[in-house]
Amino acid sequence: MPIPSDLTKPVRKSAKENAFSQLQQWIIDGTLQPGEKLNDTELAEALGVSRTPIRESLQLLEVNGFVKMYPGKATQVTEVRKKSINELLPPLAALQALSAELAIAQLTDKITALLETTNERFAEAIRSENYYSALKIDEEFHQIIVDTANNQYISSIVASLQAHVRRLFFHNSIVLTEKSIDEHAAIIKLMKERDSEKAAKIMKENWLRAIDEFYFKNSD
Repeated sequence: MPIPSDLTKPVRKSAKENAFSQLQQWIIDGTLQPGEKLNDTELAEALGVSRTPIRESLQLLEVNGFVKMYPGKATQVTEVRKKSINELLPPLAALQALSAELAIAQLTDKITALLETTNERFAEAIRSENYYSALKIDEEFHQIIVDTANNQYISSIVASLQAHVRRLFFHNSIVLTEKSIDEHAAIIKLMKERDSEKAAKIMKENWLRAIDEFYFKNSD
């Protein structure tokens, strides 16, 4: 039978990539707690892979700051440093603002509609006090804009920073407010109006405001 030449092949992940993604997610959501010692044999058994991809994943997680390896002794999940939010959010805010500017040239009615429905889901999660879901949907909203900007370097750096921010927010039970709903709506409106300067400004404010809210929530 003839095989279509324009067929999109499914993206297959290696055992190492799958292991890395799962271990990173467990560290982010607290399944693997800060300071917890990791056993590569137990992890390999849990994920149904050999120890080699686990060891490779742990090395990559160390490079990304999620684990610390002590050769011949142990591998431990790194601690969550609250003050690191001061280092994480300003560059992330700048990159997200730039993404909003770049995405305007690629904006379509379909993408606009997706942003609007995503913000509606975000609003529903906040108003029903499902804050864990709200965090995930908020990230989804911003990722649509980053993807639309279509810059592989921005995407790569944002993904790295976002993973650490997600961990900070999950471990400290950050509650997003209705202010974010309004800011998302304003960003969509300004992008539709092709106002890159104002869209970038609101986007940056949306991220930087999270620093004050983070410290307010953790001031007890």
